[in-house]
Amino acid sequence: MLWSATPFSASSRLDRRSFLQTTSLAAAAVWASRAEGVVLQSPKLSDSPFKLGVCSGDPTTDGFVIWTRLAPKPLEGGGMPMEAVEVAWEVADDEQFSKVVKQGKTTATPDWAHSVHVEVEGLLPDRWYFYRFHAAGEASPVGRARTFPATDAKPQRLRFAFASCQHYEAGFYTAYEHMLRDDLDVVAHLGDYIYEGKATVGKVREHNSDEIDSLFDYRNRHALYKGDPLLQAAHQRFPWIVTWDDHEVDNNYAGSISEQPSVKPDALLARRARGYQAYYEHMPLRRSAIPHGPDMRLYRRVSFGPLAEFYVLDTRQFRTDQPNGDGLKDPGTAALDPAATMLGEEQERWLVAGLGISKARWNILAQQVMFARVDRKPGDAVGCSMDQWPGYEMNRRRILETFQERHVSNPVVLTGDIHSNWANNLVIDFKGGEPLVVGSEFVGTSISSGGDGKPNSDTAQVKAENPFVKFFNAERGYVRCDVSPKLWQTDYRTVEFVTRPEAPVTTRASFVIEDGVPGMHPA
Repeated sequence: MLWSATPFSASSRLDRRSFLQTTSLAAAAVWASRAEGVVLQSPKLSDSPFKLGVCSGDPTTDGFVIWTRLAPKPLEGGGMPMEAVEVAWEVADDEQFSKVVKQGKTTATPDWAHSVHVEVEGLLPDRWYFYRFHAAGEASPVGRARTFPATDAKPQRLRFAFASCQHYEAGFYTAYEHMLRDDLDVVAHLGDYIYEGKATVGKVREHNSDEIDSLFDYRNRHALYKGDPLLQAAHQRFPWIVTWDDHEVDNNYAGSISEQPSVKPDALLARRARGYQAYYEHMPLRRSAIPHGPDMRLYRRVSFGPLAEFYVLDTRQFRTDQPNGDGLKDPGTAALDPAATMLGEEQERWLVAGLGISKARWNILAQQVMFARVDRKPGDAVGCSMDQWPGYEMNRRRILETFQERHVSNPVVLTGDIHSNWANNLVIDFKGGEPLVVGSEFVGTSISSGGDGKPNSDTAQVKAENPFVKFFNAERGYVRCDVSPKLWQTDYRTVEFVTRPEAPVTTRASFVIEDGVPGMHPA
């Protein structure tokens, strides 16, 4: 079967300048046309080099990225020789590869864990293709990828799903099994692809080490997650657009600030560099995302013709520290500091400029943490998450004002992080007068984080405190979106349990947005 995947069993001080000096040459070497030293063409390996599968990502009108990592012993550092290895790749019109349309060779280097990132170009727009790799005398699984519509096309439909938070120990990835049955153009993953914590005895599945810190540890943790057969199958079947949240490095970190006061910024930056490198090594990202020490350009635009524009955001790397010591608190005046930022100045300018000139019918912010200012405490008390956008209220308001003042067409925010489903109208309610709806936010629950979920008992209270909230639910699953020029429909797809496999799926709620009409209503 095409979509089967093969499972397997399961600091020192350093400043930013040093990171940049020591990594820039290594990063450039990944894309050099000629590898230095010996390049092995047919190495003798202990097992198949393709145990981590294949995936594709970031489609354009004429191509996409295809990825694999050579790793016959994925949980033991990869099991590859210390030399570079030649890898051939093919893209074809058909699954049998009777009509190959693009092919070439590249080099997998030990400096980058023998990962391969090929930017395929020169294909026809709005088409599905098949791809595979060859190395060490073996062929990889076959993946499926697609190009997006041309800029002057008139696409009538975009179908995609988004997901986040797939804690390996907390449960099985059953949501992906159901996602595989959907007819999707792309999948967006909004962060917490891995979790960094130590192995916990008695969980559904166990992590493969203590809390990860070294590059070796981060690589092995990614390999553990990538070995899940349902995750591999979802990567093979659909192209993905990925961004990170906190657990790809460390829980609730903010820029160079750890949640642990004893961890100094230079130590967090050192850990961040290791986490970022391993993330790049395991994702279908372009050369523009090659990390340079603790710095990595992940925010970007992905266009689906004139129908939709994805603004993929990074709300971790550039943010200032959470106010009031993090947690669920009254934001108070600390959150009103105009210098507090979720995006950093450069990313915010990039986003505002892009939204201001966008010609897309639907403008989609694919990002990590809740945008709506949700009050989780009853009565006069106020409790908002300081790790979410309400902790950076002036930055949040600037984005909402951009939606209104720039007349942004149909802004929709996609969110992960909090292991629960939410449907929120985004309102300007800080200028006096009646709240003004200027956009919509769909928050997706976790794939598995938090274990078996259930509908929350305080739904009525949440809605009473927050009239812009239209839906709240804490089951597990994913979110499916069907977008046309006139209508957007979002389906919240939930599974009954994740602590054992084969849970059925339910469409728990559906909402629609009409073109040109801010806000959502039940389907």
